[in-house]
Amino acid sequence: MNRWNLACVAIALAWLAWPAPPAAAQDRGSGVVRCESQNNRERVCSTGWRNARLVRQLSGSPCEEGRTWGTRNGSLWVNSGCRAEFVEAGGWGGGGGWGGNPGQDRTVRCESQSNRQQLCPVGWRNARLVRQLSDTRCVEGQNWGVRNGSLWVDRGCRAEFAEARGGWGGGGGWGGGRGDPNYTVTCSSNGNRQQSCDWDARQGRPVLQQQLSSSACVEGRSWGYNGGRIWVNSGCRARFGTR
Repeated sequence: MNRWNLACVAIALAWLAWPAPPAAAQDRGSGVVRCESQNNRERVCSTGWRNARLVRQLSGSPCEEGRTWGTRNGSLWVNSGCRAEFVEAGGWGGGGGWGGNPGQDRTVRCESQSNRQQLCPVGWRNARLVRQLSDTRCVEGQNWGVRNGSLWVDRGCRAEFAEARGGWGGGGGWGGGRGDPNYTVTCSSNGNRQQSCDWDARQGRPVLQQQLSSSACVEGRSWGYNGGRIWVNSGCRARFGTR
């Protein structure tokens, strides 16, 4: 092998050995950031974001927010083999974030980290739990609620919430689409089977007041409302009311 060939081989080997840059691969036009945990090691990808949203999982290993991926100090982190693409999720600092799609009710993510209480300003009078994110059960009045226009979560509750409309308002009496604040229905999925329960349609649309089961009650997944009937499944047991 002549010197020219040896030089070419040396350049090629040096190029292959060059370390990959630490920053995440990013499509600047779409604002998508790819962050990958290789060999189950943690990877930190600088983004400058307060909150992020997973848009496409690339790995066989699960990507679960708070477990194998999250945000901190303007960076994304992934570990345990999670590889995915993310976009910025605009929202409140300190644990709360806006979510949802245009045209739908806005949702706020509020998270109790290390079992500490977290306040997320929303300006609402009442809220409903849309999606539980934590293994810790989120029970209204026990580890989450609304006060003075802010959501509060405590003791490990992490969830997404939306404004609960149509509840009791000032003016006395009830009617005109406002439900009786004392009207509640408890509906239970026993043995993970689907169960339906009567609901007085004059009370307006029901909202989840208190989850009574260890299984998560998530609207559209394990409970819903259709034509004067509340349905529950997958072990959801909860009390429903007008606010």
